[in-house]
Amino acid sequence: MANQPIAKQAAVPWLIRAYAPEDREGLVGLWQQCGLTRPWNNPYRDIERKRAQRPEWLRIAEVQRSAQRWELIGSVMIGYEGHRGWVNYLAVHPRWQGRGLGRALMEQAQSLLLDEGCPKLSVLVRAENPAVRAFYDRLGFGLDQASAMGKRLIPDD
Repeated sequence: MANQPIAKQAAVPWLIRAYAPEDREGLVGLWQQCGLTRPWNNPYRDIERKRAQRPEWLRIAEVQRSAQRWELIGSVMIGYEGHRGWVNYLAVHPRWQGRGLGRALMEQAQSLLLDEGCPKLSVLVRAENPAVRAFYDRLGFGLDQASAMGKRLIPDD
């Protein structure tokens, strides 16, 4: 075994950056493809609301397809209210799942939150999505002794 070659770390094939307005349609398409949109939540309004508060915390992952063409393959929306950080819209294009991109997006979210002194990160996982629950389990998340409750303040028509 001592003479076995050491595997080289492959270069990360994606770039993670802040959202730009020209990403809008591709981002909503990604969220739809990943099953993150719901009829009662308007994803376009969610983007606009995020752009009004810490817009740099809406992160996009993309890969270069040619000299002039990039493909949007992932996203994460990060929030912080002084004690708890939140991650929403964590999405990885199905072709890119299982390659470490979801973990990379979460690491970037955690890093941004730690830079702000955020002591805790929370996520909401829909009950019908055990694969996502398993993903967060692998990242060290556990169930909180709390229940999520919500109240609609502004309808998304």
